[in-house]
Amino acid sequence: MKNAIYFLFLISTTIFAQENKSVYDETLAVKVGADEHGMKNYVFCILKTGSNTTATAEEKKKYFEGHMANINRLAKEGKLVIAGPFMKNDKNYRGIFIFNCKTVEEAQKLVETDPAVRAKIFDVELTPWYSSAALMLTPELHDKVAKKSF
Repeated sequence: MKNAIYFLFLISTTIFAQENKSVYDETLAVKVGADEHGMKNYVFCILKTGSNTTATAEEKKKYFEGHMANINRLAKEGKLVIAGPFMKNDKNYRGIFIFNCKTVEEAQKLVETDPAVRAKIFDVELTPWYSSAALMLTPELHDKVAKKSF
């Protein structure tokens, strides 16, 4: 009986050790800019319906084409980690950006390169945000799952 308990103890500690084995990858952590907790600073941006209510359909189309081109450019430069629209809602939220930068001032300069923001189609709110450094892998992974691009 004593041997059986000892044997179960060995099996359980081996399984526990395997389940809790660290998978830390220092090379990847450095690549994505992770701190010791696997986190990093970003700037979170909420896009809201802007004050421009006079833009024509043709002008809006031009602004949105520029908006998408700007998103793609910033993503390729590694400055924009995540972007996407909100579904219809009662808060006038239109979309989000998560910028790979440490300060709101730097993010403000990036967001001002967006033609739809400059034309007041969108207003923006920026705030510092701390989250997983693994978000930096999103653009690379997205390219692997997208059949078409915008």
